[in-house]
Amino acid sequence: MVQNKRDPSDAVTDAWVRLVLAERKVVGEIEAELKTVGFPNLSWYDVLLHLKRAPDGRSSPKDIENAVLFEQYNISRLLDRMEVEGLVRRIPFPGDKRRQLVEITEEGRALQRRMWGVYGPAINRFIGETLTEQEARQLAALLLKLMNGKDDRTKNDCS
Repeated sequence: MVQNKRDPSDAVTDAWVRLVLAERKVVGEIEAELKTVGFPNLSWYDVLLHLKRAPDGRSSPKDIENAVLFEQYNISRLLDRMEVEGLVRRIPFPGDKRRQLVEITEEGRALQRRMWGVYGPAINRFIGETLTEQEARQLAALLLKLMNGKDDRTKNDCS
């Protein structure tokens, strides 16, 4: 059979399938660990980490949506739930009453730290105990290459 030049090779197809399955497996197992100890899912952690690192602990909903690691189709609904839990609060945008900022609360900062106590060791178990440091660096470099050379280190440091 003649392979169409647009068709991926078997190696490329295998890489794609394994990348997706590995992400699904690791994220699923980490989510399960968080749930077991009563924590919300990783999208909550992701938002809290972004806000913790933002100037004054504040960010626009659009900036949050653009910065998070995990797909969030309705950031407004997620922020509503987090606000009800007292983890974030919405405040007026300076000089534009039509816009708003989201600010992390002390409760949000505390939850992010507690979640890291489960999330960090889980990352180490699934990645750090499976790959050598050199393999982890190689994988990170290859994934960065897949991300079109975009080097966004703030998203890669999860603590």
